[in-house]
Amino acid sequence: MSRAPFRGRLQEAVGKYGPLCVGIDPHPGLLKAWGLDVDVAGLERFTRQVVEAMAGHVALLKPQVALFETFGSGGLAVLERALADAREAGVLTIADAKRGDIGSTMAAYAHAWLAEDAPLRADAVTLSPYLGVGALAPALDLAVATGRGVFVLARTSNPEAAGVQSAQAWVAGSGGSARGMREVAQSVVDALADHNAAHGDGSAGAVVGLTRGTTGRDHGLDLSALGGPVLVPGLGAQGGTPADVADVFGAGGALGADGGPVVPVSAREVLTAGPSHGALRAAVDALNGALTG
Repeated sequence: MSRAPFRGRLQEAVGKYGPLCVGIDPHPGLLKAWGLDVDVAGLERFTRQVVEAMAGHVALLKPQVALFETFGSGGLAVLERALADAREAGVLTIADAKRGDIGSTMAAYAHAWLAEDAPLRADAVTLSPYLGVGALAPALDLAVATGRGVFVLARTSNPEAAGVQSAQAWVAGSGGSARGMREVAQSVVDALADHNAAHGDGSAGAVVGLTRGTTGRDHGLDLSALGGPVLVPGLGAQGGTPADVADVFGAGGALGADGGPVVPVSAREVLTAGPSHGALRAAVDALNGALTG
């Protein structure tokens, strides 16, 4: 199936609806706050209401896969229907699965989320690179082939990550040329930049958490050559503000001449406004207005 590359479709959606990505995070407490039971039926009603409210109103939806998996096969069936409903409504989706493995297992993960015939296919999936970015090749390659995208964890905001992501490593440049010492997080970004430069479609994006003073330009993570989008969790309930987005990533919402958009994510800040469609949309409008104003 012919499809425009993910980066272009994402840029179009952001231009139309604003940069905000809404996370679908069905925490038990949130289901209860909406007057729903913490079971598959409650999960179904919650998820359907979010998708219906956000269709035609937001650029991206990002279901948190783990919170569907906790309900077993019934939860995954709800996720499958939600992805299909969003697809039918023309809303881009990111499956927040954070998968990462090697060989045939990585190929199976890639197929599960990115293949054209996969029941759980999304427009993009999140990946973990800590078995090596090269091990993600099945997903990187399939994203190129199907016009989908990946977002690879580069620098996250949890304190436990610093010992790994800020460690120094020797990294060779493309073609064996010396690149020198790099933080592990930067080496992930550099590998994604090489991939995007080779394929020219910007299908490989990075995940950079919004924690002021420890990410983006404030901490020397050079995203200018990435050539793909940046997914920025942490807006709202996790403490990040729209002003932080501009402060950490710069005004304008794009990275470099050929870069993709910066896409901040909020889940609880939006979802706690529900369950009415009007209240959910008002919360989105407020955040998008702050991000673009």
